[in-house]
Amino acid sequence: MIELQISLLITSIIGAILAGYVCSTIGVFVVRMNLSSIGFCMSHAAFAGAAFGLMLSIDPLVSSLIFSFFTAVILGPITEKAKLESNVIIGFLFSIMIALAFIFINLIPGQAASGVSLRILWGSIFSVGYNDILMLIFLSSILTIFILIFYKELMAIMFNRKLAESSGINTKLFYFAVLFLTAFAVSLSIRIVGGLLVFALIINPTSTAYQFFYDFKKIIIFSPLIGIISCSIGFLISLYTDFPIGASIVIISAIFFALAIFFSPKRKKIK
Repeated sequence: MIELQISLLITSIIGAILAGYVCSTIGVFVVRMNLSSIGFCMSHAAFAGAAFGLMLSIDPLVSSLIFSFFTAVILGPITEKAKLESNVIIGFLFSIMIALAFIFINLIPGQAASGVSLRILWGSIFSVGYNDILMLIFLSSILTIFILIFYKELMAIMFNRKLAESSGINTKLFYFAVLFLTAFAVSLSIRIVGGLLVFALIINPTSTAYQFFYDFKKIIIFSPLIGIISCSIGFLISLYTDFPIGASIVIISAIFFALAIFFSPKRKKIK
């Protein structure tokens, strides 16, 4: 029994650390490329997908991935071809996804529906399994390789997308890649952080790093580090206080961001 508890504890902390890494790493691109509203919409799509999976008694990870990738396709290639304003599509999809999520939650069968609903809303400290860990490791590897191989192209796009496009870089391809990686990161982290809070883990650590550094290399290093620390501390708080792990992680990351604003050397220069 003790060995089982230790195994669950180790699996959970590894899952929290990996979720902190993937979310805060993808957050570097989401924040810099002004994709915050898109990522916010996608997190609610993953939330709706997880609720849909629970309603049908299938793996919530699979259904959240399907919903997230479907949303990424609409926000990416389809929006580009249809030549529609992204904000219009985002507003439409967000309202649809959040409505569907609560409908699916209401239709979850069984007496434990309320407990299940809370787990996908706020996350659960012991909801991560070995398959989730493997998927998070896979995504962490993909993200790292993606950054290492296309570092120069990403730097050019982050500096000026139009200038990068004029120099021959296929900016749309990288834009779509970021969308799908965000969908993947959100879906895999929803068990830990929860559908309503996972997006904060993407934004807060990166926003904190941006308060201190101009150099992209430093931001790409410190953003995941802040995300990992936030998840680790949030995990311990949840473990000892029985607070929802998602809420604990987000509060810690928000505190880091608030402190960063207060101590930011960038803001001192502005004054």
